[in-house]
Amino acid sequence: MLEKTNKQYKKVLLAYSGGLDTSTIVPWLKENFGCEVICFVADVGQEREDLEGIEEKAKASGASKCIIKDLREEFCNDYVFEMMKTGALYEGTYLLGTAIARPVIAKAMVEAALEEGADAISHGATGKGNDQVRFESAVAALAPQLDVIAPWRIWNLQSREELLAYLAERHIPCKASLKKIYSRDANCLHISTEGGELEHTWNPASENVWVWTTDPEKAPDTPETHELEIKEGKVVAVDGKALSAFQVLDLLNQYGARNGVGRIDITENRLVGMKSRGCYETPGGTIIYAALRAIEQLVLDKSTFEYREKLAVDFSQLVYDGRWFTRLREILQAAADEIAKDVNGKVVVKLYKGNVSVIQKDSPNSLFNFDFVTFGADHVYSQHDAEGFIRLYSLPARIRAINAASKK
Repeated sequence: MLEKTNKQYKKVLLAYSGGLDTSTIVPWLKENFGCEVICFVADVGQEREDLEGIEEKAKASGASKCIIKDLREEFCNDYVFEMMKTGALYEGTYLLGTAIARPVIAKAMVEAALEEGADAISHGATGKGNDQVRFESAVAALAPQLDVIAPWRIWNLQSREELLAYLAERHIPCKASLKKIYSRDANCLHISTEGGELEHTWNPASENVWVWTTDPEKAPDTPETHELEIKEGKVVAVDGKALSAFQVLDLLNQYGARNGVGRIDITENRLVGMKSRGCYETPGGTIIYAALRAIEQLVLDKSTFEYREKLAVDFSQLVYDGRWFTRLREILQAAADEIAKDVNGKVVVKLYKGNVSVIQKDSPNSLFNFDFVTFGADHVYSQHDAEGFIRLYSLPARIRAINAASKK
């Protein structure tokens, strides 16, 4: 079963989901590396049924132990909300729901591996995807002494049929079906769906693809409004109630989902070079993103806003490419934190049939000054001053035109 190496390990910590792949990896690791296998389950806010009975399932597959770590608050506060400050949107549309979960999971895995005395970490990411890079880059940065085992890159199992047969031969129970239509990944920020009809870009996404949000066309006919309070670039209260980061996201997910907010269907560039199509549902994150950008419009001057826009592009690429635990991320994050010091205030969002509109906004740091921008009479701005400004602003173009005329 093993194609590349026969190196032996004493103890391996496996990133475990309870699905077909990781259920197969448990006995495979034991047989091919002669090791004890400890399963690690990260609770990042996925569906509760995904966690039900998972410890028993892991042990039934041959694991000696199953660690379940609640990472929901850490994930939201230290990763999702920190990323939101930067305005990151991968390729202009994707709120990075899968990518941003990988560093918090990898960090917790490394900590558990070191506590358990493991000498290697294993994962179920395939050789075609981004997650292998994200997980392994994190391990390299946090604990380079740990080896990483990626079964999909070294075993000769190639299909669901072969994985099911492998488990059946060993009398290991598995409820997975022979055919898996979609590949999904969920956490409290989003759920992604790939495969099925989405593998052909001409096929529209059927309603079976969307599992979290209401069809915008079937969403309530009455708009829903909510007030969000923002402090230094983070939402800290909803409708006047102070909440933790996870509570904010969880509540806004409910509001957004029932109003059909946060659906996108995109074809993105993977880090490994190929394009892939995915449908993502990010209801709460979409609301938060709109709210933060609305306050930024009030408080950031033109140059700072332009820099924050550039920062967003760089940060989105960094997160997508699995470079969270790097010096560059710390530097970019420090810049975002500095900018966010002024991002304070309140907004009212209107949710209606898939759309988020900011209909009210205010900030104690607002640079919007009625005395200057009013179309009525004012006593603080002399319109005559604009003439000199325009002459200086357009001076390079004026000189170019004069030079061109003198050569004729």
